Amino acid sequence: MADLYDSTFWDDFYGDAPAHWSGKPNPHLVSDAASLTPGTALDVGSGEGGDAIWLAERGWQVTAVDISQVALGRARTAAGNQARRITFEQHDVLEWTPAPDGFDLVSAQYLHFPTPQMHVLVQRLAAAVRPGGILLIVGHSIIDRRPFPTEFFYTGDELAALLPDGWEIVSSIDREHPDRDGLDAVLTAHRTRDRMRRSRGRIL
Repeated sequence: MADLYDSTFWDDFYGDAPAHWSGKPNPHLVSDAASLTPGTALDVGSGEGGDAIWLAERGWQVTAVDISQVALGRARTAAGNQARRITFEQHDVLEWTPAPDGFDLVSAQYLHFPTPQMHVLVQRLAAAVRPGGILLIVGHSIIDRRPFPTEFFYTGDELAALLPDGWEIVSSIDREHPDRDGLDAVLTAHRTRDRMRRSRGRIL
């Protein structure tokens, strides 16, 4: 059996069905990014491209990263004319470091790794946000996942605590998913231009 974290596993996963996801953008991305001024975006774990395409349609220049070439090929096809705004890159995100200060928005939706790897990934993604930009990380909340190994899940506050000075926490809550039962851990953070001390203002 292929390892859960290698490209063979995910190529097989995406290859065994014409589509695994709805093609729609993740709802927390829509709610938290719809009002942002378009710039450069990094979509980490982009899968079949729903989030990257939604961003491109709104004027963002998107780098879509996934471990699966099958998923990236499917996303490229689904993007159609919007593919001109999207760069598709195959990376193992546990081994890859994005360009520092490279993006106005960094989004990672439903990536789940054991706690030590997840913490390192969050810090790498935070470093990829340029001053003035937004980091958005969404996952299944540990509150709803107790039957499963808890090392794969987290809360918004846990992720927020990983950020250094120079960040304003816009939201670090466990938020109801609008389309299904259950809570999602949502971290939305703004990298401040003046590296002011982090605050914990929240939106509900």
